Amino acid sequence: MEIAGVEITHPDKVIFPKKNITKADMASYYDKVADSILPYMKDRPLTLQRFPNGIGEAGFYQKSISDYFPKYIKTVEIETEEGSNTQIICNDKKSLLYLVNQGTVSFHIWLSRKDKIRQPDKVVFDLDPPENAFDKVKEAAKVVRSYLKKQKKDPQLMTTGQKGLHLYYEVRRGKDFDEIKKEARKVAEEVTKLRPDLLTTKIRKDQREGKIFVDYLRNAYAQTAVCPFSLRANEEAGVATPLAWEELSKLESASYYNIDNIFNRLGQLDK
Repeated sequence: MEIAGVEITHPDKVIFPKKNITKADMASYYDKVADSILPYMKDRPLTLQRFPNGIGEAGFYQKSISDYFPKYIKTVEIETEEGSNTQIICNDKKSLLYLVNQGTVSFHIWLSRKDKIRQPDKVVFDLDPPENAFDKVKEAAKVVRSYLKKQKKDPQLMTTGQKGLHLYYEVRRGKDFDEIKKEARKVAEEVTKLRPDLLTTKIRKDQREGKIFVDYLRNAYAQTAVCPFSLRANEEAGVATPLAWEELSKLESASYYNIDNIFNRLGQLDK
């Protein structure tokens, strides 16, 4: 089986056991969604979440490129505390499908691009709920949005494909991650003061008291956020899906959009 010039090995291997979704199905998904996902990945270092034997077994995160990856896979050198790290860039469908063939289920992107790696161009807030609290996380999204709009920000909304929601907005490059993280932390603290009954900035789960964690910590150098239209490693095969704010009230869960229904949604948006 070949897609976009990439041989998909072991296409019958089951990646999502509950839905019997195979590697071929997953490759077909990423082939079809390539035009939607690649603009979000463009020129950003990636972290791959790989499950070579399916999500029923332990997977792993990969930041550095493997020495056996083909030369057409683009890279960027990243400074680290230990020295440097060669990370993957994915700007085209062939590279995307190669990474999928390596068992990559989820793609996580930096908030900066390779030409100005220490200057983010987007800010992300991850609203992380306790179990069975999706109505709370929807309310939290409205609170954070209202605050940001008063700050002249225009946050976009995305399901994570798992439990929570992301709010994100673009920023002009120029400030480094430390400055942006400090600003994001202030936002998180201010919205928590507005709704201390609903929101928290407590990092430890055992201190959150059933509240929604306003996670601003992704806005730091070398941190990542799940890429829009990435699959997630859960039984539903959820898809991280950008939404219009008008859709929030009817949204049933963060994994409502999944590999089975995402193309109906994309087809409607294209009309």
